[in-house]
Amino acid sequence: MFSFFERLVDPFPPERMGNPPSSLPRFIWHYARPVWPLLLALAVLTSIVSIIEVSLFGFLGQIVDWLSATSRETFLADQGWKLAGMAFIIAIALPGLVFLESLVGFQAMFGNFPMRFRWIVHNWLLDQSLGFFQDEFAGRISTKLMQTAIALRETIVKSIDVLLYVAVYFTGIVFLIASADLVLVIPFATWLVLYILMLRYFIPRLMTVAMSQANARAEMTGRIVDAYANIGTVKLFAHTRREADHARDSMTGFLGTAYGQARLINAFFACLYLLNSMLLLGVGGLGIWLWLG
Repeated sequence: MFSFFERLVDPFPPERMGNPPSSLPRFIWHYARPVWPLLLALAVLTSIVSIIEVSLFGFLGQIVDWLSATSRETFLADQGWKLAGMAFIIAIALPGLVFLESLVGFQAMFGNFPMRFRWIVHNWLLDQSLGFFQDEFAGRISTKLMQTAIALRETIVKSIDVLLYVAVYFTGIVFLIASADLVLVIPFATWLVLYILMLRYFIPRLMTVAMSQANARAEMTGRIVDAYANIGTVKLFAHTRREADHARDSMTGFLGTAYGQARLINAFFACLYLLNSMLLLGVGGLGIWLWLG
């Protein structure tokens, strides 16, 4: 079973692709297009799983209503088949769907997709001129190749696996709350507006600092790798202390970008936690106020 899914994506395609697009959306689609059926399957499975999980909350509420409105003598006779159906979904259907989703995400995509990208771009790099390699650190080129492969996979898979999951989950929760009282939707709508504003503030800044960090990491790795690759020249014609200082400069620059990224991430999660706490407080307080009449 595992090997079947591991063979769904060819990590070493024979065809050659041209120059990659310059814009980010076109760049992502350029390399994701050959595996779009698997991405669609992953999106569908993620949506189904999240819908079922949200439905479980509503079903638990129904059980409470049944227990309060049905006598013990007739409970199983009246609701037994519904309970059995939900037990089947919880014990068999949902774990099976999650396992199938994991097969697509991990067996088919996790290793094959970034390796496919590396293979295609590696062949494209080999076609470049000698001057291209003479003007760049070999270590920086290889680092950018490796980093971009992982970043591309994480961007695509996380967008489907996390953003879609959260979107469906949030929509389902809002529908469940609205079925109880439309007024309770107000805290969720407020949370959504503030969350979007928070994303508009943080995401461009995180993208900028991530690009700076990627360049700094490539620079640092390039200097270190090239020093090792040309160790004979370094030993014969360069000063060891000077080479160490040269590497330390790039390490210091990388640390600066890492600190900046860590500060933004810390601020983002602090704001998100505060936003979630205010949502919980708002829903709870509004629910009590409505109950008091």
